[in-house]
Amino acid sequence: MKTILSFPIQFLLLLSLVAATISPAHADVTLPRLLSDGAILQRDKPLTIWGWADEGEQVTVSFAGQQQTTTAQAGKWQVTFPARKAGGPYELTVSGKNTLTRKDILLGDVWIAAGQSNMELPLRRVRYQYPGLIESTRLPQVREFNVPVAYAFKGPLADYTQGEWKTATPDNLASFSAVGFFFAQQLHRATHVPIALVTLPVGGSPAEAWMSEPALKTYPHYLEKLQPFKNDAHVQATIATDKANNDKWYSDLNAADIGLQKGWSQAELATDSWNTVQVPGFFKEQGSDFTNGSLWVRKEFVLTAPQAEKAGMLWLGSIVDGDQVFVNGQAVGQTGYQYPPRIYPVPAGVLTAGKNTIAIRITSYTANAGFVKDKRYALVLDEALPTTETIPLQGEWKYQIAANAPAMKPTTTLHYVPASLFNAKLAPALPLQIKGVIWYQGESNVERADAQGVHRQPGGQCAEESCAVSTSEYRYLFADLIRDWRVQFKQGDVPFLFVQLANFLPAKPEPVESKWAELREAQRQTLALKNTAMAVAIDVGEWNDIHPLNKQSVGERLALSALKVAYGKKRLLASGPVLQKVARKGNKLELSFADTGKGLRVRGGGDLKQIAIAGADKRFVWAKAEVKKQKLVVWADGVSQPKWVRYAWADNPEGANLYNSAGLPASPFEASVLD
Repeated sequence: MKTILSFPIQFLLLLSLVAATISPAHADVTLPRLLSDGAILQRDKPLTIWGWADEGEQVTVSFAGQQQTTTAQAGKWQVTFPARKAGGPYELTVSGKNTLTRKDILLGDVWIAAGQSNMELPLRRVRYQYPGLIESTRLPQVREFNVPVAYAFKGPLADYTQGEWKTATPDNLASFSAVGFFFAQQLHRATHVPIALVTLPVGGSPAEAWMSEPALKTYPHYLEKLQPFKNDAHVQATIATDKANNDKWYSDLNAADIGLQKGWSQAELATDSWNTVQVPGFFKEQGSDFTNGSLWVRKEFVLTAPQAEKAGMLWLGSIVDGDQVFVNGQAVGQTGYQYPPRIYPVPAGVLTAGKNTIAIRITSYTANAGFVKDKRYALVLDEALPTTETIPLQGEWKYQIAANAPAMKPTTTLHYVPASLFNAKLAPALPLQIKGVIWYQGESNVERADAQGVHRQPGGQCAEESCAVSTSEYRYLFADLIRDWRVQFKQGDVPFLFVQLANFLPAKPEPVESKWAELREAQRQTLALKNTAMAVAIDVGEWNDIHPLNKQSVGERLALSALKVAYGKKRLLASGPVLQKVARKGNKLELSFADTGKGLRVRGGGDLKQIAIAGADKRFVWAKAEVKKQKLVVWADGVSQPKWVRYAWADNPEGANLYNSAGLPASPFEASVLD
């Protein structure tokens, strides 16, 4: 039986095939991959065309009826045409010792989409959330250039090794960034010009991986992490060690797995001696001492003869960590890590009249095996037809431990190393003129706290205590990332729009400290930078999934921000209520907000939730609140001298219900009265 590798180790091994540096060959005139057929280039800005050629070679570039000639210097050439309005298609021709032609070039707006997995997540992962969207969408003027994962340690790369422009049409859409697509779709509707996405995100990537080496000088601990990886021998040794450890862990596990040896995937198997587990649920919370290794679970269900003739779709929620699934002894799907939804097709002919069996081999390497709660667990028959039938799969399953294993040795994810993604994924796009950046990242930096006082450097972050409401390192790191990108693009304060982290993890009944809230506050504080905007997402997340399915709201909120910040619609109500001021009035705090539209709203009526206050001791208690147009008055019995106020300050601020008249949510915040 084939066993797939765990994530992110499998990704790491694939990346070992990627070269650490790229040097374009210069025998012929060449163009970067970004300037390939179907490209969209930035309208209304001087148009830069660049490439490589032999030293001293004369290069002639023709575009949209204009022509320029230049000479290659140091192996590179570049020309700049005057700005043009949106339009096309145009043809680009470059001639030197050879001639290149690129067709179907449009002029429109170019957006860089970057961050981690919630920006990376493709439309195929949410196709069941938006039925028919992929099949019915035809937007040939919305295009994406999606850059596969790559890393580089020795400096910025000149070009990409992979990537091509694709149109937002059914044959391509499944691979589009979901957030990016909804953002681009909304902008295209509003502007009627071509919209381009240069999509760069990498799942799990920390912010420091996206910063240039010069910018990391402010963060010596990250710069230090980078240095060993400039040595090729160190990189290869790291890859080899991780691969050896990974291979041994899986090899030993497979050899020890009695379920593999005794055929526990087969349709008929005596399980009277097996234990029981409730699905969904985790094994530890149900009394099992299983940690790492493999175990098998089985469930029987009965179908009628007409039901058994149908094809099915098996919905198994999310499983921690990996799974291999069999129906009546036939393999129907497998996944190597916990995050993707388990939706496996069951072909016609696999099901039988009478008793049927599902067998799942679960592989655990994070010591918390189980089935994630509040997900769908069912077999759906004839899913695409009106006669759909659903066989519930929740409830009691049988399980047996097949093999115990030691903890998997930690690995080094090379594309998380500081500067590695800036060098390999952003740097080749820097010659592009762009409209702006959309960014969804932060989950991987949640635990990086306690940096107060370390990164208050001159010429950037505020050095006053009042500016450092949050101690999260991200408060400084993220702002420096934005500054760094703007310096690198050399296009001034280009709009930088970002998503605040969504609600996640179980809700808590009382006010508590929260690193997720700290990072959201760090994101909110970053709005002090010019030409930035933030899409709040605390009402569209899922407590049990770090990859919530509602990407449409996120993309459309980013588009609203873009229309205001990048397209000049200054009167547009593009964000939820924004806290401006806190004042004490006796035993109450009065909070003033901007961007309320026709006034603050408590969604659903009733009391405002997730609002807490504290005195100087910062012992927060739930507060009462009264809305007065653009202001909020809060108080709590027993807090006679309130100083601090928090709203939606939790990993998962469930029920947070402060909105404006446009139906946009207020950001979580922490603020104080300055005595």
